[in-house]
Amino acid sequence: MSRKSWDRDIKDFGNYLKLERSLSQNSIEAYIRDVTKLAEFVELRFAGTHPEGITYRQLQGFLKFLNELGMSAHSQARILSGVKGFFKYLLFEERMDKDPTALLEGPRLGRRLPDTLDYNEIVRLLEAIDLSTPEGGRNRAMLEVLYSSGLRVSELVELRIPNIYFDLGFLRVVGKGNK
Repeated sequence: MSRKSWDRDIKDFGNYLKLERSLSQNSIEAYIRDVTKLAEFVELRFAGTHPEGITYRQLQGFLKFLNELGMSAHSQARILSGVKGFFKYLLFEERMDKDPTALLEGPRLGRRLPDTLDYNEIVRLLEAIDLSTPEGGRNRAMLEVLYSSGLRVSELVELRIPNIYFDLGFLRVVGKGNK
């Protein structure tokens, strides 16, 4: 019986993420996977527990379980983010009175800077493009926009001519999360 409750709440959560938060399908699927992992853990260890009945201690046990599986700290933190989002949703929908994840802390993550290309590597990359073809000119323009603006590739491919303001020297970009 409790698994049906989890399944219903997870389905409703997915609809909320799609309709209210306008997340991408990949993000929605990731959140659903995260919460499904929690539901499976609860079913194995605390059978009969509904989402509304989950406790802080049970969630700590879930995090310990993820760690024992050998998951990286980043994977654990991402799963915890999905689980926290689920319980915030349940609070928002007034299906719970208190958020059991409020005091839950994930693993410490060390931040590192992304790898970047140095100037000479950029020059070699741009010089390797065959400019004798229309595709070569397009590819060079795309790489120069990426390099000079810091856009994501997905933002570049969604870029449209009306979003380019040549006279003002800027682009209007709709980024991740429609921002």
